[in-house]
Amino acid sequence: MTTQPPSSSGTPAYTNRYIILIIVLTGILMAVIDGIVVSIALPTMTSYFGVDVAQSQWTITAYLITMTSLLLVFGKVSEYTGKVVLFIGGMAVFTVSSLACGLSTSLMMLIGFRVVQAIGAAMVFSISGAILFTAFPVTERGRAMGYLGATVAVGSIAGPVVGGFLAGTLGWEYIFFINVPIGVVLLLAAARYLRVDEQRNAHLNLDLPGSISLVVLMVALILTLGDLADGASLTTLPLALVFLLATGFFIRHERQAKNPLVELEIFQNPLFSLPMISMVLYFIANFMLGVIGPFYFEGVMGMEPTQVGLVYLVMPTIMVFLSPLTGWLYDRHHSPHYATIGMAVVAGALFVAGYASVRQDLTLILLAFAGVGIGSAFFQSPNNTDLMSALPPQKMGLASSVTATGRNLGMALGVSIATILISVFLRVFGNEDAVMGAPVSVLAAAVGIVAVISGLICLLAGFFSYLRARSALKVDHPTHPVH
Repeated sequence: MTTQPPSSSGTPAYTNRYIILIIVLTGILMAVIDGIVVSIALPTMTSYFGVDVAQSQWTITAYLITMTSLLLVFGKVSEYTGKVVLFIGGMAVFTVSSLACGLSTSLMMLIGFRVVQAIGAAMVFSISGAILFTAFPVTERGRAMGYLGATVAVGSIAGPVVGGFLAGTLGWEYIFFINVPIGVVLLLAAARYLRVDEQRNAHLNLDLPGSISLVVLMVALILTLGDLADGASLTTLPLALVFLLATGFFIRHERQAKNPLVELEIFQNPLFSLPMISMVLYFIANFMLGVIGPFYFEGVMGMEPTQVGLVYLVMPTIMVFLSPLTGWLYDRHHSPHYATIGMAVVAGALFVAGYASVRQDLTLILLAFAGVGIGSAFFQSPNNTDLMSALPPQKMGLASSVTATGRNLGMALGVSIATILISVFLRVFGNEDAVMGAPVSVLAAAVGIVAVISGLICLLAGFFSYLRARSALKVDHPTHPVH
């Protein structure tokens, strides 16, 4: 047996829950890193296949589009297959396709296998939060969600560092080959230890029209943002129109469908919708910082890519150690204000980062990055726990997949918004050259403004966290023990 008697909260405690935690977090880390790791090897791959960047960038875009658009679909599928079966199947697909990516002999072949790899990643990512929430008792869920938040942060920041090292020392193929031995070990461990109690539906009640329209609207949105980030083109308006039409159809269909892909009523619950908005805004701001920073450190500070990678390890390093602690504190006290405080700290740190960027003060920038890491740790653990506990247990798979979709959407929006803003401000300051060709003072000023805008976005996220805290104080939430 993998469970102990129910805890005081009535939730069974799995004796092997920390083994389950390691298995799930490793799968998440691989999925997150592979969404970003290719970017650092893009110049090498472009030369290797003899293509231009407009073609090679599809190795990134295809992965991002596929994974984001399928998260909700696989969340629904998990109700029929079971979360564990879907996780193991996803890891198998991810591992085999990683090997195929490394063996690809043409760009089209690589892009095709990246799509398959993203399908496996979506299967893993969509229900990982639900597995952890099932395996851990109420009194430890904050800590588990803290580890989850820290893992996503580490993967998103460390991806370029890992990619740069592997591509520079072994070749671009090894950014995919490295997944194979890890995936095999993970599959063996999952087959032995990944066991959680779950109820399955007798039939696969997949909303096909809703699934197709969701994929279409996600693809159209990401392609529209990509077009805008590149300065817009003749395809931007048609893509935006497709996005609007698909979104309208999706919302109307989901309201009328007998077995909808997404029960839109969950967004009427402020204990779910408010922390969801906060999370999306946080990831927008976080990825804006991740995009503009390397340009600043290389173009203004004259750093090498490896040095930039070390600078960006400040935030995830702090989160790795602090997130479990803040999760533990939240498990003990369940203060509804933790997330609000965390966002306030992140916003303040980003304002400092903007000021320090203009002043070209590296020490102050590093201190600001540390502040972002501290605030993020105080935000993510409570916010993730609030999201997963806002819906009843039978909707846990839905909560997990919706949360994963929102997180990925925030990442994509952050990348596009940062790219658009940095281009706009450079032009406002009179620079018509490429970003790295801009005068140092101009680039520093543009990056500083974007950092401040990121801080404003975090203030808005903090406001929604505050509204969630007020709602929580008015509602007797059964998953939050009264102290």
